[in-house]
Amino acid sequence: MNYYNSIIDTIGNTPLVKLNKVTKGIRGTVLAKVEYFNPGNSVKDRIAIRMIEDAEQRGVLKPGGTIIEGTSGNTGMGLALAAIGKGYKCIFTMADKQSQEKIDILRAVGAEVVVCPTNVAPDDPRSYYSVAKKLNRDIPNSLYPNQYDNPANTAAHYETTGPEIWRDTDGKVTHFAAGVGTGGTICGTSKFLKEQNSDVVSIGMDTYGSVFKKYKETGIFDEGEIYPYLTEGIGEDILPQNVDFSVIDHFVKVTDKDAAIMTRRLAREEGLFIGWSCGTAVHGALEWAKENLTDNDVLVILLPDHGTRYLAKIYNDTWMKDHGFLEDRAFKTARDIIHHKNGSTTHRQAQLTTIGTGVSVSQAIQVLNRHSISQIPVTDENGHIVGSLTDSTVLNRLIEDPAVKDHPVSEVMDKPFKFVGLDNTVDALSSLIDRDNKALLVRDEKEQVHIITQADLLAAMTN
Repeated sequence: MNYYNSIIDTIGNTPLVKLNKVTKGIRGTVLAKVEYFNPGNSVKDRIAIRMIEDAEQRGVLKPGGTIIEGTSGNTGMGLALAAIGKGYKCIFTMADKQSQEKIDILRAVGAEVVVCPTNVAPDDPRSYYSVAKKLNRDIPNSLYPNQYDNPANTAAHYETTGPEIWRDTDGKVTHFAAGVGTGGTICGTSKFLKEQNSDVVSIGMDTYGSVFKKYKETGIFDEGEIYPYLTEGIGEDILPQNVDFSVIDHFVKVTDKDAAIMTRRLAREEGLFIGWSCGTAVHGALEWAKENLTDNDVLVILLPDHGTRYLAKIYNDTWMKDHGFLEDRAFKTARDIIHHKNGSTTHRQAQLTTIGTGVSVSQAIQVLNRHSISQIPVTDENGHIVGSLTDSTVLNRLIEDPAVKDHPVSEVMDKPFKFVGLDNTVDALSSLIDRDNKALLVRDEKEQVHIITQADLLAAMTN
């Protein structure tokens, strides 16, 4: 008889599938490593069992214990299956941007789910990181695997995913591409492949609103890069210990919209019913491949999860239209606003107007008047946006003390305007503008910063 002793024994050995239609015009061979063939329908099954077995070996998880983890859903599913097979309880914390399907699936396999707010700092006590850590402190005989910093995450891919790709390509793989979240998948796999052939090129996919790409290229952790985005399970506002930048050769940023559209294309054109970050990986990898892949190259793109997690989101036409991801002009986005504002202006004219921290308040007033604007970002000597100035702030300060006009802007400026994603809709943008945040900033694909004001939103809503 041919059978497995438990469902967790079926993890791994997922297939490589050639992409045929979405790769039109791309040289070389492009293969997808389809991880939804794992029992929990995602690549995270691999790290779940590895982290639990590592904890058991170290004696930090004992029979009857509780596994507590912050997850975007997929790691939780893997841990839940492993817990069922080994007799543990599970509690998972999740950000509220995650799909309801992910929450429902975790509860269906017996896990307790605590939903936490997305738009808070990682060290905020309300964040899903912090809540998981607190539960771990409060509950006896509990394990907080912490997939972000747990070396077993990377080890799982070094020991399984990398060897499988090397074996199934007969050592012919030349490029490997994957999304970067916790970092374990791309770094563990890349490390193994590079040890077999140091010429293998590793390409990490990042999203707008995440810090990885700029940190890799400049060594700067820029908080100005961090802003809300919608794609799940990719990108970070922290630097997990599992992200080893030395084994990632290139980063490519992909918008929420491009990722969502490619995800749907893969389902319709390739028969791959996959998740949102899979679209990120494929779109970014193919954009990179257009200029870099040769006829003899073999590119392997890892597809981390299954489409069932996203039925109410990217596979729902109404949701896609509401977020400006389908071509329906009734749903304007930050991208549309910027395009309309710039119109036929030259690149030079489209540059964002800023002032330095050392400029006097009176000089700042002149700039506001000269450009007929009510608000302006403030930059430091390195060009980083460190604050903002509005005409109402200046007026209030001058009424209190007329001598303020000779003071530097740094003494009167407010906090920086929030950054938002290119594909955020007008509804989402308008909810972020209030008395304390009079404008929004957005970076385009060329890393150029633009400003969106209340007037811009009014124009978008009425045109």
